[in-house]
Amino acid sequence: MIPRKATGKLLQLASQFKAFTVVGPRQSGKTTLVKALFPQKPYVTLEDPDTRNYALKDPRGFLATFPHGAVFDEVQRTPELFSY
Repeated sequence: MIPRKATGKLLQLASQFKAFTVVGPRQSGKTTLVKALFPQKPYVTLEDPDTRNYALKDPRGFLATFPHGAVFDEVQRTPELFSY
């Protein structure tokens, strides 16, 4: 993996906040970076229609599925989750 300047900042944010968002252009390595930094966290893509539907219809239940956190990819498809 290409070393990223954002690595230190992401680890700092993760130690201070329950949630944070990584944004950037398509195909720039956001998912690869986050998966590498947090390999112990489940990876969940909200690109999948069934997963996205569950997150939208029952956001509390969906988030409760991951009591120790997760990497949520394509979360812009379910912006309501940020309120929970």
